[in-house]
Amino acid sequence: MASEIALPADFTIILVAAAVTSVVAKQLEQPTIVAYILTGLLLGPAVLGIGTPGELTQTMSELGLAFLLFLLGVKMRIEDVRHVFRPVVMIAVPQMGLVCLVGLGTALLVGFSFRESLLIGLAVMYSSTAVVVKMLSDRDEVTSPQGTIDVGVLLVQDVVVVVLLTLLAFGRPDSAIDVATTLLTVLALVAGIGLAAIAASRYLLPVVFRRIADNEDVFFLIAIGWAFLFIFVADRLDLSIEMGAFLAGLAIAQLPYSTELQDRITPITDLFILIFFVSIGLGLEAADLVVYWREAVVASLVLISAKFWVFFSLIRWQRFSLETAFLGSANMIQVSEFALVVGTVAVAEGVIGPPVLGFLSLVALLTMSISVYAIAYSHALYERLHPHVGRLETGDEHEMDRAEYRNHAVVIGYDELSRSALEPLEAYYDDVVIIDRTVDHVETLDEAGYDVIYGDFRHTEIRKEAGLGRADFVLSSTPERDVNEVLLGAVSEETTVFVEAQWADDARELYARGAHYVVMSTQLTAERLAAYLEAYFEDVEAFEAAIETDVARLRRSEPFPETLDPERRDHE
Repeated sequence: MASEIALPADFTIILVAAAVTSVVAKQLEQPTIVAYILTGLLLGPAVLGIGTPGELTQTMSELGLAFLLFLLGVKMRIEDVRHVFRPVVMIAVPQMGLVCLVGLGTALLVGFSFRESLLIGLAVMYSSTAVVVKMLSDRDEVTSPQGTIDVGVLLVQDVVVVVLLTLLAFGRPDSAIDVATTLLTVLALVAGIGLAAIAASRYLLPVVFRRIADNEDVFFLIAIGWAFLFIFVADRLDLSIEMGAFLAGLAIAQLPYSTELQDRITPITDLFILIFFVSIGLGLEAADLVVYWREAVVASLVLISAKFWVFFSLIRWQRFSLETAFLGSANMIQVSEFALVVGTVAVAEGVIGPPVLGFLSLVALLTMSISVYAIAYSHALYERLHPHVGRLETGDEHEMDRAEYRNHAVVIGYDELSRSALEPLEAYYDDVVIIDRTVDHVETLDEAGYDVIYGDFRHTEIRKEAGLGRADFVLSSTPERDVNEVLLGAVSEETTVFVEAQWADDARELYARGAHYVVMSTQLTAERLAAYLEAYFEDVEAFEAAIETDVARLRRSEPFPETLDPERRDHE
């Protein structure tokens, strides 16, 4: 019974302490990642010793990184990143080799043996997936040019670290043949899981998700279950569960329902990733941290500088702009959390001793902490430096096109009201984006050639994908007041907004919040009824013609009937 109580108590201490430090960090306008790591150091054996990374904490920590990669996969549509595959590989492979050499050389210079230095070089050549992806997600830069490059490089690094961990787990190989055999086995397993994910995204998932997407709870549970299935398979095959989670997310990303899922996964991911960063601090022993603290400070400064210039040179070599190279390089200057994992496995196999693991832990902690600030202020720093470094632009750079809507129309909800508005909107706007949560509507609109987004408009990711802040006109065909209030708070001052209301009080409030026109179905119905009654009593033929027109419209099966008056169409 005591052990059953200890684990929840330990978990509670971590959550409460992390909540307090994150509030303080927010008040001081400091990154929360640093607050989480400091929380772990404070609670762990390095300072107070009142928190330990128990079984629950360890499990949630591992799931945190896996869910972060799952969320990353959900955001990665293959058609958006296919064109950067070659430059990403051309950047990632030489980058790892060069940083490995810098790490090896630095370790030798500060006094480590060749074997220890080689292991250190292999451990520090990766950047932190957790830090980079979390910061990019918070800043909405995952699909930016620098974000796409960095994420691609991180994925290549993840494959390499999986191979390295597998090789270390097998102990010291007897020959080069053993190394090659293990390497090919790992690559074959990863390729097999990847092909299974791609096949599922084409043949299985569309059928499953189409049936359950209208039920939000079942939709969410099926997606989480899909993620855990790939995590389980990867774990059973002794592969990285992060890689399995990413491939699971990548399969879902190819579906039209992926954006809706992002907002629902983010809170769970944030909780798990909190535990992940706290557990880094919890696992650090004070005695091991101080043995090589001077060497760790020197190595951290060298690696931060080296990583920045290596990435910057390689990104520029691939002819990306100066801004993309600068921002992408600033994102990747830290040593990965995988350095601790590699070091732990190496200690277990007798390759290095615990003090060397302490050195790697301190280097990772220092570089992560510094990099968080570098990422947070990278744009401001680039703006300050650009007048001095702008001459480095050669004029032959290429950039990745990111699909962005501008000066377009957004329609929220697909019903009789919005359906009648589509044709006039198409006449005035090059892009008309429709947001709807009904699968049948989404498929119908997609087949008709409209840009349609599946999801709940109240979710932030849905509004971002629709480019709501850059829209010129927005029509909301839902009378739900909370939806329309969110809309009016999210659009720019220049955007023209038409909304629908059911009650006069709601209409008055929406006008007060900035709506240009409030459609009141009851008012329109009353005016139409008055016109029909007048026609019935004064012009029976006109009344009968109007009724015949209405009945004909109701009988039409086309999803997009003509909405213009016949005489107007003849003139056009």
